[in-house]
Amino acid sequence: MHVHVHVHGDAADRPQRVRRYPSDMTDAEWAEVRDVLPVPGWLEGRGGQPEGYCHRQMIAAVRYLVAGGITWRAMPADFPAWDPVYAFWRRWRDKGWARELHDRLRGRVREAEGRDTKPTAAVIDVPRRGGPPALAHRR
Repeated sequence: MHVHVHVHGDAADRPQRVRRYPSDMTDAEWAEVRDVLPVPGWLEGRGGQPEGYCHRQMIAAVRYLVAGGITWRAMPADFPAWDPVYAFWRRWRDKGWARELHDRLRGRVREAEGRDTKPTAAVIDVPRRGGPPALAHRR
């Protein structure tokens, strides 16, 4: 069983943001995400230190940015400042944690549907009028 940063006292279960956006996770959605977050190195004795911001707030900020198509510097004031949010996203992207989180969540959805947690086939759909092919995972 993995030990998560959220079990050890960060602000994840006590978010300080009051405003709600359509991109914000519900408490039930957050509970699902929190359970599959990659474990930070400092909790597994690999060095580093606790992050200064709650993961729920950082993920909410990234989701807002993606959903709204805004620039990093246009982050609303009720989120952490844009530069720590960008650093958080860049670190997660570069270390493969964003992909790992996505894969774990996909596995949970597939398992709930009674399917294998990993796709067993992929289909490449080539558009008729040019453009890049779309990759769709199928089982």
